[in-house]
Amino acid sequence: MLTALYGTVTGRRILRLLTAPWISRATGRFMDSRLSRCIITRFVKKNGIDVSDAAQKSWPTFNAFFTRTLKDGARPVDSDPAALVSPADGWLKAWPIRKGSVITVKDVPYTVAELLRSEGLAAHFDGGTCLVFRLTPRDYHRYVYPDSGVQLFNRRIDGVLHTVQPVATEHTDVFVQNSREYSLLSADHLGFAVMMEVGALLVGKIRNSHPGMHRFARGEEKGYFAFGGSTVVLLLEPGRIALPAHIKKASAQGEEVKVRQGEAVAKIIRPDRAARSRSPRQ
Repeated sequence: MLTALYGTVTGRRILRLLTAPWISRATGRFMDSRLSRCIITRFVKKNGIDVSDAAQKSWPTFNAFFTRTLKDGARPVDSDPAALVSPADGWLKAWPIRKGSVITVKDVPYTVAELLRSEGLAAHFDGGTCLVFRLTPRDYHRYVYPDSGVQLFNRRIDGVLHTVQPVATEHTDVFVQNSREYSLLSADHLGFAVMMEVGALLVGKIRNSHPGMHRFARGEEKGYFAFGGSTVVLLLEPGRIALPAHIKKASAQGEEVKVRQGEAVAKIIRPDRAARSRSPRQ
């Protein structure tokens, strides 16, 4: 179905209708209604979802299930100051950020400036690292801060909602067109970082708990996605992390690595030094 939507003229015309804001709003209202409860069991079975770690065993609506919380301790957070922890369950891929370069995500080219809609902020991360955590429908859809620190601001960028599944990216600038939000973090061990949440088809709801300045702890919940598959992006300054060999190798081969929220995915270099670069320009 997705191939037909993205790969044909007729399909793309239909897609324009499907990605209209009112369609996402209508879908969201249904997923928040009690009528949606009937599709939970089928969705769990189809996607092979393990609900044994969920804090509840039944949910009044589909979105209540999709945004479910987990039992205490289900996602332990690595407390080592030298550990960069995964903000979410999902599939991780890493890229070096080079000045003026184009980063390809699932065959879609974009620059960091296009992603952020800010040349000044993008320039700050030249020479750094971009980490992309792709969530699938079977993943836990709440995400956390990867370090302790201060959130300086949060920015929302409205966009057309397209699926992040690979077939869509063959024809569409998914990350540039999607609705997204990002926060500039002044992290205690990472320095300055950008944490971005990207919506997908029928995911108009990126729910961040703190829209402005906020002091956060490592592993503290930052927000959640409503129904769909979505993505979390981290932009890190040069020289801040060292990736483990298996993630470097997989990323170099264009492959993703499965990760779980809270586990260490990289080593922070000199985490005991509170060295701060000049504050990024917006």
